Amino acid sequence: MNKKLILKIFIPLLSIILIVLAIVFINFHNKIYRNNINPDNSEEKYFYIHSGSDFDDVCDSLFISKILIDQNSFFWLAEKKNYKNHIHPGRYLITANMSNNELINMLRSGDQKPVKLVINNIRTKNDLSGIISGYLETDSITILKLLSDEEFLSTYGYNDQNVMTVFLPNTYEFFWNTSAKSFYERMINENDRFWTKARLNKAGEIALTSEEISILASIVQQETTHMDEMPEIAGVYINRLKRGMLLQADPTVIFALGDFSKKRVLKKDTKTDSPYNTYKHVGLPPGPICLPEPSTIDQVLNYKQHKYLYFCAKDDLSGYHNFSKTLREHLRYARKYQRAINKLKIRK
Repeated sequence: MNKKLILKIFIPLLSIILIVLAIVFINFHNKIYRNNINPDNSEEKYFYIHSGSDFDDVCDSLFISKILIDQNSFFWLAEKKNYKNHIHPGRYLITANMSNNELINMLRSGDQKPVKLVINNIRTKNDLSGIISGYLETDSITILKLLSDEEFLSTYGYNDQNVMTVFLPNTYEFFWNTSAKSFYERMINENDRFWTKARLNKAGEIALTSEEISILASIVQQETTHMDEMPEIAGVYINRLKRGMLLQADPTVIFALGDFSKKRVLKKDTKTDSPYNTYKHVGLPPGPICLPEPSTIDQVLNYKQHKYLYFCAKDDLSGYHNFSKTLREHLRYARKYQRAINKLKIRK
């Protein structure tokens, strides 16, 4: 076979081989680096991997979520990168134009995005449990059981009544798969950071624990929305506590009744049999009636020293209060306020 014939056969054959190799390379490259995110997911989307999930569960979730264009290429590369042995639960941000390689690297390393958990306007443990379960993987029943577990809570110095003083309204970052126990421990740490030596010293000067200050702050917060009069209201309650008087705080009666739509506390309501009813029980209730804002706690710690023992909402319905040193003066203000709300036909 002469040289020309060999070249005539070899060159086309080599070209075919190179073309095949190029196709194989392009296919291989595409499986790894080409965008494999469904164009329907052009905006940011979160993908959730539940605790205890295995590789098949992740693949099923990806299929159901319709995140990928080509499932097979993802499975192929995931096998090559041994992703099946590196499954991490969590909340992952899927962005447009992600390749299989980027997606698998993110999932394989557990590079999840935290959630911003907002705690505010909370009255009860049921409320809190519901809010938390809306942000985290753990369910509300698990959280509620934990916050009612006396044996567990006692190891941290709390009980099922005062445990709510642990939680401070704020915005916190958590990983979605944070357990109920880990969540609680994080909140304990946040509470410890808030209660600095300076704050604890101020509480000591009032002769109240940090938990008792939070309970008192919850009452003050329900009495007024006006920050500027909170120290004065706190001063009334502290004066009553020092004298061993009933606090007679209407918000505690409302909490005892569990009717948070109630606008007027009647005499029959004050007879409610509950440890939270400060018309019947001397001292603070066993737990907070809401989660007080940190700023409210500071207003209580910096309460105004005065000789007032009573206060009553003003009849102009501004939300501000008249303060009195004597019962006679207080009753006079109370009658004015009652006439004002009677005109509005507020009966309960």
